Amino acid sequence: MNTSRTPLIDVHAHFLTPRYVEAAQDAGHTRPDGMAAWPTWHPERHLELMDEWGIATSLLSISSPGTHFGDDRAARTLSRHVNETGADLKRRHPARFGHFASLPLPDVDAALDELAYAMDQLGSDGVTLKTNAHGVYLGDARFEPLLAELHRRRTPVFVHPTSPPHFEAVSLGRPRPMLEFIFDSTRTVSDLVFNHRLEQYPDIEWIFTHGAGALPLLTQRMELFRNVFATDTQTTSADTETEPVPQQVSCLWFDIAGTPFPHQLPALSAAFGTDRILYGSDYCFTPAAGTAAQVASLDEAPQPAGSTWRALTTCNARRLFPRLGA
Repeated sequence: MNTSRTPLIDVHAHFLTPRYVEAAQDAGHTRPDGMAAWPTWHPERHLELMDEWGIATSLLSISSPGTHFGDDRAARTLSRHVNETGADLKRRHPARFGHFASLPLPDVDAALDELAYAMDQLGSDGVTLKTNAHGVYLGDARFEPLLAELHRRRTPVFVHPTSPPHFEAVSLGRPRPMLEFIFDSTRTVSDLVFNHRLEQYPDIEWIFTHGAGALPLLTQRMELFRNVFATDTQTTSADTETEPVPQQVSCLWFDIAGTPFPHQLPALSAAFGTDRILYGSDYCFTPAAGTAAQVASLDEAPQPAGSTWRALTTCNARRLFPRLGA
């Protein structure tokens, strides 16, 4: 590792297992979210690349399409498999890997069971949820028992985007991560806001990806519709008493996976400040060359006043995960 640079903490890194990929392909996900093929992943190669990029620790998670392919029982089994694999990787490389556990939503009872097992038995650093689970977004009342337990445990929740319902009608045959992921993240944040879940469960540490998606441009518009365009029948007492949307959203955490410069990270910083910005690579779904270019852009860009993007994001990550890599 190049010790002349502040080591990064990568909150957005993925792992795969042969069993997981086989289960996904058997369920019809031969081209995940419209991408050309499944990537390959090996822990030893990942560690080598982390050293090249100056990454001290990576929090591993399963990406989209998650672990629930339509069968509740199979989803429970697959979630347990990937979570035990991720926990084992963390045990074998405690200073280098952390782990977000997968929960088999929309099966809420199974998700609660897996949450308890992952946090109490496996020692996971948090959980990962998709922006929607078979078309059900995270603010939906059906997920309230899970949100209440995440709030009670003060669990970090890494929210990874996935394909939206009826994606065929809007993606036009193009890979969904290009555009649809960005808007699905924004959509599920709006669902949490307008169903009052961010205020109802303030002890959940939500992490959203890719520079907050379209949120830097849309929170003021969401507030406009909450206040100005809402009709008497649409507005509830909770709506009128709640904090403005930009203030609610500024309490979230955001990683900068993707293309942080020249526009994304400056827009994110202008909208929400810099004290909740985290580094994310999106490796292995972003190829090694793409991650290398992204890290280089981070190091070569204009740096924040009195700091660097490496130091700032690492400091933020240490606040959120004080025991990570210990």
